[in-house]
This record gives sequence, C-alpha cells and structure tokens, in this order.
Amino acid sequence: MTGREPPVLVRLRSALAGLPAAERRVADLVLADPPAAARATVVELARAAGTSTASVVRLCQRIGYRRSKDFQLALGADHASALSEGRSSLGEAIEPGDPLAAVVQKVSRAEAASLVDTALALDVEALERAVDAVAVARRVDVFGVGASSLAALDLHQKLTRIGRTALVWTDPHMAWTSAATLDDSALACAVSHSGRTPEAISYLQHARAGGATTLAITSSAGSPLAREADVVLLTAARETEYRAGAMGSRIAQLMVVDCLFIGVARLHHEASLELLARTYAVVGARRVR
Repeated sequence: MTGREPPVLVRLRSALAGLPAAERRVADLVLADPPAAARATVVELARAAGTSTASVVRLCQRIGYRRSKDFQLALGADHASALSEGRSSLGEAIEPGDPLAAVVQKVSRAEAASLVDTALALDVEALERAVDAVAVARRVDVFGVGASSLAALDLHQKLTRIGRTALVWTDPHMAWTSAATLDDSALACAVSHSGRTPEAISYLQHARAGGATTLAITSSAGSPLAREADVVLLTAARETEYRAGAMGSRIAQLMVVDCLFIGVARLHHEASLELLARTYAVVGARRVR
C-alpha cells in the first residue's frame, strides 16, 4: 500500500456505490458527520439510519474492521488526523445562495481533498504493477465514456508523447471490436468512476478473453469493473449536491493518470525527456507569436 492503510472515510467512499441500501444509509450518515458517528453506539447509528445493528456491523466488516468498535476508533482517529493535516473530514455543501467567491473556495477545498484522499487510497504496489505492464505492452488501448473519457484521452496523449503505441476509444462498439483483437502482448485500460459502467465492464471482458492484461481506474474496489481487472488503481472523490461523480472524479482520475505516466516515463528517463522535448517543439513552432 502507500505506507499506511487508507483512512476509514476513504474506504467508505470507495465502497459507497456498491453497498446494499441499508448499509448505504449508515455510510451516508457517517460521511455526513464523522465525529458524531464516532461517538454514537451501534444501536444509535442503526436507529439514526433506519436500519438494524447487523447492517452497521456488516458495513464495518465490509471495509476491513472486524468489530464496530475498531471502526469507530479508526473513525475518530481519522477525523482528528484530518483536522491536524488541514483536510476536514466534513464536506462543505454548496448552497444556492452562496456568493461566487464562496463557491470557488468550497470547490477548491473539495478538489484538494480529493487529491489527498486519492493519494491515500492509491496502492503503490498496484501502481508499480501497472507501470510495468504498460512499459512492456506492445500496445495500450484505453477506454472511457462520459466524464471518464477525459482521463482516457489524457492517458492516451501522454503515452503517445513518450513513444508508446496507444489507442483511445470513447465509442463502446469501437472499443469492443478493438478489444477483440488484443492478445497477451497488449494492455487494456478502462476508466470508470463507479466501476459499474456496463460498456467498460464488457470492454475488459473482451480484452481478457484474448489474453490481454487488464487495468481499471475506478473509485470502487469491489465493483464489477475491478473484478475484471488484473490491476486496479483506486481514486477517491468528494462530492456535494452540485458536484456529481462526473465532476468530482475527474481530477482524481487525472492525478492517477499522471502518476502512471510519470512511472512509465522514468523507466526510460533520457529517451522520454527527448521525445517530450521533440513533441513540445513541434507544437510550439506553430504557436502564434
């Protein structure tokens, strides 16, 4: 991992999309007010979430805590650590009457917190495996739809600039037909915040069928997409009412793409720098002065 286990709130956000309804209500309650949740008893949490104590215990176990007490101790410690590091565990809701200056401050703090959370959630050993897989692949195919297509396009562009053979797909049918041509010399990467985009799941399934190495960039460790991947790179995004997954996930995905790209580029440091300089020069020469 990154040197320490991801904080409990990062684990909760990662698991959120795949939780059963009863456990989701408990998780939402915890994320809305972590200090209060840390002080509450299991019975109080269950009552406030409108569910059973068994659902609270199952949620704790699902994200890696054997006992609910361990979960609550970790929750309290996580909140205290977040405050000391200047990253509040509490989200700042953007209200309809907020002045634009306040919106800028709230969005910037949420974006910064998403980057910190992603750094904590990202498994460095998994990142190393992804770097090695990209470095040896004859070809890298990347797929993403909607907001995730932005990260897919960015990874394609970056790999191309250092001489890697990379293709990007944003149309599912084109992606599937391309995946059907891949073999064990190729790598297929799918980007999906939820990990539950049917087109992305099918894409990795087709790629795996031909023997390709599969990589998922997602915020949900237990998602169907993650189960189809040989390597999973986790992101973590904080949302508010005005910032759905399509907004909050983007910056976290781009950060992971940057880490992956730099990891690959540094394996061939001199050659990568030379190619980056050459590609920059080609574009720079055509800029209006």
